[in-house]
Amino acid sequence: MAVLTSEIIKLAERKDTLKAIATTNHDGVPHITYKDSLHIKDGYIVFYDLIQSSQTNKNLVDAIWYEKSVAVSLLGVNEESYQIIGKPVKCVTAGAEFEKLYRELREDGEADLNAIWYIRPEKSRDNSYFTRVEYERKNHPLIRRLDMIQKQ
Repeated sequence: MAVLTSEIIKLAERKDTLKAIATTNHDGVPHITYKDSLHIKDGYIVFYDLIQSSQTNKNLVDAIWYEKSVAVSLLGVNEESYQIIGKPVKCVTAGAEFEKLYRELREDGEADLNAIWYIRPEKSRDNSYFTRVEYERKNHPLIRRLDMIQKQ
């Protein structure tokens, strides 16, 4: 099964999708931020880091050095939700790709570009409420409130 399904790709590219990236610092302290600059390109999650000293960037540097995982969550307007776990594998801070994107961002306003991060997805799951409920009931039937079990 493909890690990035067509549903995930479509959801990631929609303008009205809420996108979050979760990283941890070197001590394991979580950091979650919402980023419109998350995209999917050539099978990778691509993140445009727009702030030079952002905590997300610091944590991604730590993750690439120590092969730590990060998580990306997508939430659509119809409550469709996916989580993708992956590892940063490439950081672009100069060159033709960087310059092209930098110029595009500057034309659209005062956005800066610190880095283009490539995250290799390793696994994904549908986190939509009804999908998760169905999964939990099927795989953990005894982990429920007693009144819910009695109804069956």
